[in-house]
Order: sequence, then C-alpha cells, then structure tokens
Amino acid sequence: MDYRYLKAFKLVAEHMSFSRAAETLSIAQSAVSRQIKLLEEGLGEELIIRSSKKVLLTHKGKDLYQAAKYFDERTSEIFEREDNRRLNIGILHGLLKNWFTPIVAKFYELYKRDIHISVQDEPELIKGIEAGELDIIFTTKNIQSDLVSSLKIFDEHLVLISKEKVDLNKLENERWIVFSEGDNIFKISKNHSKSIVSVESITAILNLVEQGIGVAVVPDHVLPKDHGLEIYEVPSVEKSEIYMTTLNYKIMPSYIKEIIELIK
Repeated sequence: MDYRYLKAFKLVAEHMSFSRAAETLSIAQSAVSRQIKLLEEGLGEELIIRSSKKVLLTHKGKDLYQAAKYFDERTSEIFEREDNRRLNIGILHGLLKNWFTPIVAKFYELYKRDIHISVQDEPELIKGIEAGELDIIFTTKNIQSDLVSSLKIFDEHLVLISKEKVDLNKLENERWIVFSEGDNIFKISKNHSKSIVSVESITAILNLVEQGIGVAVVPDHVLPKDHGLEIYEVPSVEKSEIYMTTLNYKIMPSYIKEIIELIK
C-alpha cells in the first residue's frame, strides 16, 4: 500500500464525494481521482465504484475505510497522551539524597506530571537509558554516542569522613564502608583494608560512619549540616563531574524538556 494516497481515499469515503475531498485537500478533483486510482493499482483491488451521480464503496473499500478511521483515532490518542506521559528518571543515590530533591519539589510547583525515580548504580543507569527504559539519567559518566549524549551539570567535591581522627597514610588500618567495588576510597590508598562493608545506600553509609563503624569517601553535598564528623580532603581522587544524559532527540519531547529547563 502507498500510504500517500490513503488520506484522499478516506476523505472521499467520508464525504462520499470526490469534489468535497478535493476541497478539503485544496487540490483538483482530478488529482484526487488519480491518487485513488494509484492506491487501487497498488493494492490490486477496486475500492470505489464511480458513477456520475453516486460514490459507492466496495466491500474491501468499506473495510479499508474503517481501518483508516481507526488508525487516525489511535494516532490522535497517542500524541494527546504524550502530554501526560510519566517521566522516568535514573539517578545515583547520593545525588537523589540532597541535590535532586529540591529540583523535584520545584518541578511539582510547576507541573502535575507523574515521575518515577529509579536509584541504581552507573552501569544499570546507562543500560536503562540506552534501552529507552529511562528518559534521563544523572551519573558521573560523560557519554557521547550516536544514541545518547551527556551534558555536564556540576563538579562534585569528594571528602573522606570518619567518626574519630584517622591517619590518611594508614587508611588500610581502618574499616572501609563502600558503595561498590568502584568506590573512590580504593583510589586514595595503596593498600586496601582487610575489613570492608559494602552498602548500596548513601544514607546507610553515613549512619555507619556516625556510629564509628568505619570510614568512607562521599560527596560533601550529602552531609547534613550538623554531622559532627571528621572531614578530610582527598586531593588524590580525580574531580568527580556530574552529567545529565538523554537520548539524542532532534526535537526534545516536552515531558523531558520540562525537567531539563529547571536543572539548567
């Protein structure tokens, strides 16, 4: 089927008139006849019985008209529903804890859209955006590809925290509380601790450090104002940059553009 000619057929079937269809399309009646003839030739079926006084649809013509009507209705529903689409966001736990929460609050002052926030590690977040399961992710990875691209949002300042004073040159003597095997604390000590606690929650990491269980490297923006912890700079760790990543849309959908404008 050549879909270029389907609209002309649908209008003729709707009005039961070639002239009315031509008026609607702002083209000559002969052009409408030509398009329908080409459609029939492509299908190998006669769709309309023509006479000087009346237009009559064949059985196949009636079926095709109903299918064309259904297609138009479903298409309209799809694009009208776009305005109410849920926004799926993927983010690292540390970013959600402090930085992103005020943005969500501001978003709900302006919009009524539903949001689903998925907290995962970076590999899973990247997999989610590349699979189209997430609309936007926030990570420390600058991804530039044919499929997705990243925009730097801000620099993240990392610090080492502990309940009591520690010797940075002998960190291997302390128990380490880490988020994953790629935790930044592994980058600041030549020797690894023999006692490591792995926790997939920044909140839990802070609680464990506050209880004197061990030491950890975290972004300073996750620390509460009255934390009472020992804070150490970790210059040996490369500066962490936070990126916002989306699919490479030529025209950014409105439901994604809303949150991007707030962040920028």
